[in-house]
This record gives sequence, structure tokens and C-alpha cells, in this order.
Amino acid sequence: MAKASLTVGIDVGGTFTDLLAVDPATNSVRLAKVPTTIDNQALGFMAALVAAGVDPGSLQAVVHGTTTTTNALLERKIARIGLITTRGFRDVLELGRRTRPQPYGLRGAFRPLIDREYRLEVAERMDADGKVLTPLDETAVADAAHRLLAMDCEAVVIHFLHSYINPTHELRATEIVRALWPNPYVTAGHTILSEYREFERGVTATVNAAVQPVLDRYLSRLRQELASKGFDRDILVMQGNGGTISSKLIARAAVNTVMSGPASGVMAAAYTGRACGHAKLVTYDMGGTSTDVGLIENAVPQVSGELELEYAMPIHVPMVDVHTIGAGGGSIASLDAAGMLRVGPESAGARPGPICYGQGGTEPTITDANLILGRLDPRRLLGVDRPVTLDHVRDVILDKVGRRLGLDAEAAAAAILRIANDRMAGAIRLMSLSRGHDPRDFALFAFGGAGPLHATALARELAIPTVLVPARPGITNALGCVVADLRHDYVRTVNKPVSLVDDATIAGIYAEQARRGETTIESEGAPVREIRRVLSADMQFQGQSHILSVPIERADVSVEGLRKAFAAAYLRRFGIELPEIPPVLVNLHTAVIGVRPEISLAALATDERAGSLSAAQSDERPAWFSDGWQVTPIYRRDRLPLDAAFEGPAILEQLDCTTVIEPGDQVRSDQLGNLSISVRRTAQ
Repeated sequence: MAKASLTVGIDVGGTFTDLLAVDPATNSVRLAKVPTTIDNQALGFMAALVAAGVDPGSLQAVVHGTTTTTNALLERKIARIGLITTRGFRDVLELGRRTRPQPYGLRGAFRPLIDREYRLEVAERMDADGKVLTPLDETAVADAAHRLLAMDCEAVVIHFLHSYINPTHELRATEIVRALWPNPYVTAGHTILSEYREFERGVTATVNAAVQPVLDRYLSRLRQELASKGFDRDILVMQGNGGTISSKLIARAAVNTVMSGPASGVMAAAYTGRACGHAKLVTYDMGGTSTDVGLIENAVPQVSGELELEYAMPIHVPMVDVHTIGAGGGSIASLDAAGMLRVGPESAGARPGPICYGQGGTEPTITDANLILGRLDPRRLLGVDRPVTLDHVRDVILDKVGRRLGLDAEAAAAAILRIANDRMAGAIRLMSLSRGHDPRDFALFAFGGAGPLHATALARELAIPTVLVPARPGITNALGCVVADLRHDYVRTVNKPVSLVDDATIAGIYAEQARRGETTIESEGAPVREIRRVLSADMQFQGQSHILSVPIERADVSVEGLRKAFAAAYLRRFGIELPEIPPVLVNLHTAVIGVRPEISLAALATDERAGSLSAAQSDERPAWFSDGWQVTPIYRRDRLPLDAAFEGPAILEQLDCTTVIEPGDQVRSDQLGNLSISVRRTAQ
């Protein structure tokens, strides 16, 4: 393959590492799916290249989606961090907001990312207008840095009150600390989030500092490994906002890679939806450890700046709006103290994995349930070390679930699927109905290694009329890496009534943000077709605490334009107009996007196709559906004619995924290899 054209996307998930290599010049692809190496993701990354037969020296670009930072935060495998902050505010990160870890009861544990002894104060103070009230004590800053180094801190955060409006003190303190600090892991809060609210800004900066050394070490090892194999370019890394960035730049803003993996799947869904005429999608990504649900309108993923990864950990940087629950193929089914069947959030993960993987797993999982119900072929499971018999899987499910519920093994497996489906349907309701969207107006885009196993059942539960299954569901996140554009997001707090802001101020802020983004994209050196800007504003009515994000057209960059856009957005969201209350402009946002060269999705469907549907059938076997067992035809998905049309029940098998078609559902394949499934409505 030609060096100038081969692009590789590699996504590291909780269970598998997926690779997609695309060569537009020859319209060919290479695929790989290998177990994720949890302790060092770089090993799985390199193993995927080997499995696909890809020579790193022949690559034009490598785009990487990683869970390194997300896992580090959730498992608290982070750097030791110190904080230098305004006198009197060392406990802001711990006091937080007036919330509690659990909505009911008086108990709940919370531990901030920085323990109190590592939070030091210095004399300095700005007021809310950026006026200096207390000059910065530079000697105290240097002393604080020395103390933190003596306490073996690897990274440091400098977080001063009102630095978003006037960063002078933070900039000077950062200069002092960097002169003393032995590594580059010094984070100034306003450079990560130039937005008001000291708690959210401080936590976001702290998260950045916590994962910065972890990500930097990982990417440095990866660059070295690739360089030793002949790769002479920089790696592009997926960000949580759905865009990519140079691996050498992302270490400064490591917080932007949180939710990198889920974002890549949503971007692939948007790209595929545009190509096949589905502009409104609910994305449903079920992998080995979790399920991610997102929303796409007008072929554009929803982006939010208010993620809370866990209690008291708000991360206020733009990220693709995804809701995650602990329901994946490896989610463990068990009975709680009350005898109720639970599925997840605990997962068997990549090791030991489900029982059927033969890697030492002893707890029944969703994958095991699908297997004994005939929905999976035990001969086609990936990542199996020592095959186990179906009887062994049945015995474990019967012993740990069935007998206690008075069910046989198959009925217990069916109950596991029903509970899992109910949890996943709840996640879809949260992303649609609870936000004012009718699921019936959307198609369900199902992907991930396990998503198409459950998609039609979920669509029927939610009255979603159509399920769209892409050509390569199990490596869709890797496709998202390949098609994602470069993206940089900027925010500036204004926090004034609209009546006190002038057109020149608004235009000036947007122009300055655009210049910064365009300069950064040019410095990355990646090929782009064009540079686009996406503008938005955070606004609220005076006296309200709720903020509404409002998309702004280029023609509306004015006081009157913002006023009208906010009124229209408020009416759409809440169904009411409030002309008597003055609006407030809180923040201005710009996303600067470097649009990368297009990839033809037709390359994903270039397998040798059968001449008829019957020729693509490989087998048949009994499979369980909601109305009982049925003898079900098994098709090779990669052999289906591109104009195939048929009715369920059916099971479609391919390297990276199995798709279950429920009885009565109508299936049609398109020229890009996608499946459009019209879901049979249940009798009322």
C-alpha cells in the first residue's frame, strides 16, 4: 500500500482494541480486533497493527482513541498533584456545590483529587471585574512550589479566583513555578477553562493535572514504539469533543481526552448517517464493559460542556454528549441481598472475561446468556483462550442465577437479557425523552461488538421505527478515528446582561478565538480540506441559574442576533417566551474545525458478495426470541448481496459482530453495506 494514502484508526476499548486501516487510493481496508492490554494499552495498540499486517512505516496517518485518561480517573491511578490557590480558597475543591453523593440517606463518601495537605494558599486577589485587590505574593508562590516538590508532587495546578476575567496573576505564578518545576506538568486553570465558577474551573484544571503525566508517558512510549518501526509522523489523538489533535499538543490539555473513545463512535455514526440519508440518530454503542448512548440531530452530534464523570468531578470542557452505563457484553449478572436479579455495572472485563472465553471467568455475563440462547456461535467468539462447553456455561448460570429464581438455565439467561435490555432502554430514554425528543423521530444506530445483538429488541421497546447497523459495527469507533476532523474549542466568559454588551465585543471575542484555532491547526501539519467555525453562546434570563447553550450563525454575531437566537432556543426547549426578562450573555464559544480528507464508506463493503440471499446462508440453528425458540437462518454478513432484502428471524455473523434480527422485522442492505431494519410493531 502506498505510504501517502494509508490511514489507520485504532480505538482502545475496555475489552478489545479495534483497528481499521483505509487506503482511499485502492478502495481497500484492513481490520483487526485484539484483546485490550489493560496495564499498558500500547501493547494492544502495536498488537493490532501486527494482526492487521500493517507496517507502521507505510502509514500516512495514525488516529488513536484512548481510554487511558478515563480509566486513570475512575480507578484513581493518577499523579500526585499539588494546588496553589488564592488565600482562603484551598477548600473550594472539597466544598463543591450543595449536593451529596447519594440522593437519599445521610451517608456518602467523597475524596477530592487533591488531599488537603497538598492544597496551599498564597496572597493575591482579583475582584469579579478583574481589578487587582491584593497583589500577587511572588515569594509565597515560589515557597509553595518548593513545599509541593518536597512532598513528592509530580504535577501542580495554579488556580486563582476570577482568573477567567484577568489571568495576570495566574500567568505570573505559572512563570515562577515553571522555573522551579522539574517537568512540564504545570497547569494554569484559565488556560484549560476560561470560564466563571471557581469550583468547576478548579476541578477541570485539577483533572487535567491528574492525568497529564499518565497520558504524556503513554503517548511518549507509543511514539517511540512507532518510530522504532519506521513511522515518522505525529499521532493524532481523539478528543472528547469528537475532533482530533496532535499527540504533542494534547499533553498540555489532557483533560480533553476524557470520553475520547465514546466520542469516536458518535462521530462515525454522524458520518455514516450523512452518507446514507439518516440525519437524526440515537447512537447505541454496546461494547464489552459499557453502553454509550448519544444523540445526533441534522447529522451533527450534540456537544455539552457539563460532563460530571463521577460525583463532584465536573469536567467543563466541550465533549460529545454521551450517557454511559455499566452494561456491556462482560457485565456480570448476580442476585443482590434481596434476591433481585441485577446486571452490571460490575464487569468481567477483558480478563478474565465471560465464562465462555475460557480465560478463567466464573461469573455469568450478558455474553454467556446470548451464547446459550443460540444468538452467538461458540465457534466464532474472539479472544477465546481455552474453549469451554455450552453445558459448562449453562451449569454456571443455573447455579448462580437460575436455581435461586426457580428457573432453568435458558429461562435464567432470558431474564438476564431482559434486565440488561431494560437498563439500556432507560439510557436511551434519558438521552431522548427526558430532553424533549421523541425517539420515534430518530433511527437507532447500533454498533459496538454487542450492540446489534440487542438493537431491534430495544427499538421495539422504545417504538423506534428503524435500526441502522453499519457495515462494520464492531470497529465503528476505529472508523470514527479515521473520519474525525481536527478540532479545537475555546470559551470566554462575559457574564453581563446583553444590553451592556456591544457588537464589537462579541465580534472581537469570536475573531480572537478563530485566530487561535486556525494557528493551532496550521501548526499540527495534518492535511485538511478546509477550516470551519462553529459558534455558540451560553445564555440565561436574569435571575435564573440554568444556562442554555445556543447555536449562533455567522450572520447573527451581534447583540440583536444573540438576543433572537436565545429567544428561539428557549421557546424550542421550554415552550414559553419571556420577553419581559432581560437575557444575560454568560459565555461565548468557538469550535475551530480542520476538515480532513473524506473517506469513502464503500471501502468497508468491498467483500466478495454472494449472488443471492440463499448463497450467503451458512447454517441454521435454534435461537431464542421474546416469543420463544425458533429455527433461525444464519447468514454471513460479508456475503450478503448489497441489495438484499429479507424478513426476520435471522442472525448475521461477521468478524467483529453478530446482528440479531427479530421475527417479523424487515431488513434491507444499501450500497455502502449498511443494514436498515424496519422494526415490527408489537400488537397493542
